[in-house]
Amino acid sequence: MKAIQVREFGGPEQLKLEEIPTPKPTAGQVLVRVHAAGVNPYDTYMRAGTYAVKPPLPYTPGSDAAGVVEAVGEGVKKFKAGDRVYTASTITGAYAEYCLALENQVQPLPPGISFPQGAGVHVPYATAYHALHHEAKTCASETVLIHGASGGVGTAAIQIARNFGLTVFGTAGSAKGIELIKREGVHQAFDHAKPDYTDEIMKATGGRGVDVILEMLANVNLAKDLKLLAIHGRVIIIGNRGEITLNPRDFMLRRSSARGFTLWALTEAEAADCFAGINAGLANGTLRPIVAKELPLKDAPQAHLDVLAPGASGKIVLTT
Repeated sequence: MKAIQVREFGGPEQLKLEEIPTPKPTAGQVLVRVHAAGVNPYDTYMRAGTYAVKPPLPYTPGSDAAGVVEAVGEGVKKFKAGDRVYTASTITGAYAEYCLALENQVQPLPPGISFPQGAGVHVPYATAYHALHHEAKTCASETVLIHGASGGVGTAAIQIARNFGLTVFGTAGSAKGIELIKREGVHQAFDHAKPDYTDEIMKATGGRGVDVILEMLANVNLAKDLKLLAIHGRVIIIGNRGEITLNPRDFMLRRSSARGFTLWALTEAEAADCFAGINAGLANGTLRPIVAKELPLKDAPQAHLDVLAPGASGKIVLTT
């Protein structure tokens, strides 16, 4: 099969399309014929060797695949050959024509969701759902600011927050991004390329501040976030690319908090809760992944550049 291989940590040029053996499922495993693979920012950190976990080399990147079950190993009960599925992590990597996953890493893909959309489910939607439900513990009377709302996680968060009955503010850095987040349902949109956009957000709350902020780039925005919070406000850190200095008084004055998490640290119960909510939303049409760009598998290096570029407008996927 064709697959992307990383043989040395480094830049996007380390992503090479190679011919490698097709894996075979053993007990408890599912072999998926991959039609699309989602590209996530953490894929780039892992490729560069800067992520918290370094995979043994060589490896195939990617955790988010969508496709059709090719075969199942002994003991697999929930899936059979021919089922449409998406993965919530894999054993062998998603940037390939086939991938192996454990049975509990595979989820059903409803007929109304395309394979490219399915490749944009796991990381964006599980991240947004967990952030809003388990970490922030939001309630319907609250206002959430999605700081960087036009990317894969951001658009997922808009849809989930609307389902939860929250008042949703979102930011984007381009006219295209602003148009997208308005279309997805934010109650108010703000251009974070404008120098006074934080003043506009505070004015929109009547000076009270927002209850929850989902932060996609903490090293750039966290200090500003702390000044935008209401009393007892919470910042949930989803993405970060560097170190910053904070003033603890910003927490003290508002009795606020900041929390961070990684999907890989979710408990089994939290993960099950996330996917129950996500799968229900996919089935009833209230959750619908937004695909910004589809690239062929060989263009994985370009996809890794695109996923980190400013001005995101949905999910980037690789197709096989």
